[in-house]
Amino acid sequence: MTDLISAGELALLLSGNAPFALIDVRDVGEYNSSHIPGASLIPRRELEFRMYESVPFSGARIVVCDDDGQRAALAAETLTEMGYTDVSVLDGGMNRWVVERHPTEWGVNVPSKDFGERMQVEHGVPEMTATEFLERLDNGEKLVILDSRTPEEYQRSCVPGARSVPGAELALRITDIADALDEDTIIVVSCAGRTRSIVGTWILQRMGLRNLYGLENGTAGWVLAGQKLEAGADRLQLPEPSAKGLTEAESYAARVGAEDVVRRLDMEGLVEIMQRRDSETVYLIDVRTRSEYEGGHIPGFQWYPGGQAVQRSDEVAVVHNCPVVFCCDRSARATITASLYRQMGFDEVYAVEGGAEAWRAAGHALETGDSGRLPSGYAQALEAVALVSPEQLHSTGDSTVLFVDLSQDFARGHVPSARWIPRGWLESRIDGVVADKRATLTVTCADGIQATLAGATLSKLGYRNVSVLEDGMKAWRAADLPVEAGLTGVMDPPTDMLLTGASRNYADMVNYLRWEEALGHKYHRR
Repeated sequence: MTDLISAGELALLLSGNAPFALIDVRDVGEYNSSHIPGASLIPRRELEFRMYESVPFSGARIVVCDDDGQRAALAAETLTEMGYTDVSVLDGGMNRWVVERHPTEWGVNVPSKDFGERMQVEHGVPEMTATEFLERLDNGEKLVILDSRTPEEYQRSCVPGARSVPGAELALRITDIADALDEDTIIVVSCAGRTRSIVGTWILQRMGLRNLYGLENGTAGWVLAGQKLEAGADRLQLPEPSAKGLTEAESYAARVGAEDVVRRLDMEGLVEIMQRRDSETVYLIDVRTRSEYEGGHIPGFQWYPGGQAVQRSDEVAVVHNCPVVFCCDRSARATITASLYRQMGFDEVYAVEGGAEAWRAAGHALETGDSGRLPSGYAQALEAVALVSPEQLHSTGDSTVLFVDLSQDFARGHVPSARWIPRGWLESRIDGVVADKRATLTVTCADGIQATLAGATLSKLGYRNVSVLEDGMKAWRAADLPVEAGLTGVMDPPTDMLLTGASRNYADMVNYLRWEEALGHKYHRR
């Protein structure tokens, strides 16, 4: 029997100081339209992939919500199977929450975006529009754009000529970047919309840079100004920090760490707080670049580059009111990220003194590689399903083929005549597609993993003839078999994807940017 929590009880929990996680298991489109403030989004299909990092302590209190409680109850069963011991479901879901007149909000990563707008209002972070940028360029002024997003986002599309300097790297690299520029060069920080350019500009503004702006509305603002973006940019190389650059960054970090009351951890203190993970939630976050992290990190630390850790704080610290520890190679990037968390309102925030280098110098071993692992329950699911090769599936032709991955993956290409049933909705929708439990079913996805989990679920539901396409559409394409593209047979608009930045249409971009800027209005009134 699933434990239930009332809307009133949840409201009290949200207003208190006890550690707990509120997890919304709906699709991102549903969450974006309306959700409970303080809820972190982990769609049901991602629970087995993300929970052990999102909620690392199995005894943490977890509240699961959706629209009406049905998917949340199934998600609670999954979490219990994963070993979590204190799981409850919001009684009546969002529907009951709204009926009882509790607050809702829309958007994703709202706490971080709200923080960015607050920084804009409180510190007067200077901005420059795309039109002004181009006018200055035409007038012969020298300008350089630093793109503070992830390298992957940058390569998909960026302002022409921009160079990639992800947010957490700005303070560490800016001294050497600026020294290589003419003294009168204007530095402009950009992102996809507003938050990361505002926060990145604020970091450098606080560091003492003066000839500095954020690109107002980022790549979205660039497109709205009638300009084209550059695709496939390769200006990714970050300058190795010089002795001067390191000194400037570490000095700045020490200052903001003291001003924002970031707690410092030496190696003894780090070991002590790591031991607390047996009895409470403690987040251990390495904010360096991917290559640095994979080259050697302190065991137990998960990788979340600093700029993204600030941009997605509700994904990093899913459990409210618990310690967050940041680490880098020395101290600068960890301390600056920690200082931003302190400014966001997090209480118990730490930076590791000396970082991974100090850990190694103290005689401890570093781990290499990434922290990725197969989803929970995958090995058991693999034993419970039969695998078929692309050639076997293609030759039989008597199987109903289901595609359980994202709608955008289905649209890119699926086995001809396959039906799309997203795994998060599988139990509620399978009867409408295949009611006969004696039917022959083959489950597919992009790479075989989601399909394997879905195949095991179908077997539990009583379907007797279930197989899984081994390695999914990746193997199907490699076998050069026919592929059908588009959302064929999909009657309802998918809710599992959300367009962002310049990928939105113009009206959506304008509405989104107005919403984001409006988050800061309440700070003007203080």
